[in-house]
Amino acid sequence: MIQLRNVEKYYEAGFGRTYVLRRINLELREGEFVSIMGPSGAGKSTLLAILGMLDGTWSGEFEFLGNAVHNMKPKQRVELNKRYIGFVFQSYHLIDDLTVYENLDLPLSYRNLKSSERASLVCDALDRFHIVGKKDLFPSQLSGGQQQLVAVARAVVASPKLILADEPTGNLHSSQGKEIMELFKRLNEEGTTIIQVTHSETNAAYGNRIVQLQDGWIV
Repeated sequence: MIQLRNVEKYYEAGFGRTYVLRRINLELREGEFVSIMGPSGAGKSTLLAILGMLDGTWSGEFEFLGNAVHNMKPKQRVELNKRYIGFVFQSYHLIDDLTVYENLDLPLSYRNLKSSERASLVCDALDRFHIVGKKDLFPSQLSGGQQQLVAVARAVVASPKLILADEPTGNLHSSQGKEIMELFKRLNEEGTTIIQVTHSETNAAYGNRIVQLQDGWIV
């Protein structure tokens, strides 16, 4: 599903280059559940942003479902992201001036679906995440944990082929966190590929492979 060859990311600094990722070679097969682990500053979130096509300033080769991402224009990458990827951000990234319902409907608006189908999928997600009562609220009216639940619901509502999750349970109570991880496990068993960044050994144990990063290198 994904092949990275010699992927590197750096920033130009006054005294030269500061590398965030170094010579990343990685193959991820469809249906895997992979955890990316490592200390703070290891490059984990940067790698996830590249995999999600949210960061285009890197060098190397990246193939996704047979598409050469490294040769694509930004607009083509955005289309690929919208069609196949659900992303759970550490800082939620909900759209402030949309209600919870509208935030969940947004990923579905990129698919070729009737409005009745979209409404049904949004209602299912609201129900599954126990946030029906929040559907008309705006993100600023929600607690951090509630925003996190909405962010996870938005990532899975369109049944993407790939879910990328950056510390998906970081702002949740342990019982809610367990619920989210169990959901990810079920989705993975149904065929969804999942890549998560986590500091939690417990969360990592839900996956079938761990990729360790340190100082931008796979170790």
